[in-house]
Amino acid sequence: MSTNVAIDEGLLAKALEVGGEKTKAATVNKALREFVARREQRNLLELFGKLDWDEGFEYKRERTRT
Repeated sequence: MSTNVAIDEGLLAKALEVGGEKTKAATVNKALREFVARREQRNLLELFGKLDWDEGFEYKRERTRT
């Protein structure tokens, strides 16, 4: 998808330098993937202590050998 956005040139240049990508598009896509991954990780961390665990669950019983 082609999109026009105003991006800070200095920030983009730094991202190209540290990110190791060859193009601006690849750099922006990588940055977006990392942004999404970090937000998803943070959302998972917020669940700690909020889930009920079944102490009697035997996870080894659920394994199957193939």
